Amino acid sequence: MNCTKVIALSGASGAGKTTIVRLLAAELNCPFLLFDDHTSQDTYPINMKAWLESGANVDLIKTPKFVTALQALIADTRCRYIFIEEPFGRERNAMANLVDYVVLLDQPLALCLARIIKRHADFADSNSLNLSATFLDKYHDHMRDIYISKVNQVSSNCDLIINEVSPIKATTQFIIHWLNSLK
Repeated sequence: MNCTKVIALSGASGAGKTTIVRLLAAELNCPFLLFDDHTSQDTYPINMKAWLESGANVDLIKTPKFVTALQALIADTRCRYIFIEEPFGRERNAMANLVDYVVLLDQPLALCLARIIKRHADFADSNSLNLSATFLDKYHDHMRDIYISKVNQVSSNCDLIINEVSPIKATTQFIIHWLNSLK
């Protein structure tokens, strides 16, 4: 019988999900999956602002490749954990039965925004300034509200909320200690 537990890290863009998933997997020698590696042009509703205004139904965010990859990994691994970056925790019906624990990285949106802008700046090409300006326009118009909505949805059905701003490695160690306490 497979005793592997799927641990989902959730939070707004820029909260540190990808970095922490990678660190947890490396530290505990476990596999991981990243949400963005399994998305396509059909993943999100075409008009995210209208999606938000109509109730932000996360089941309209489709990632069949992600679900299939996770199901295969669950069937094939004998590791203690699989770490996934799943921004929506257990809130999407397609993921609800696959996730054992949800860790919400509820970080200040100003910090998350700064990390996103830094990501754009790190591209260091002539288009990075345009990417940042376009993102900031969307952020001001509706993305900030989407992030708030997402965090609020996940917070009602998660197992651990991390809202203290700490170095990434300290947060990773905190999660490892928390996982060890679940035994």
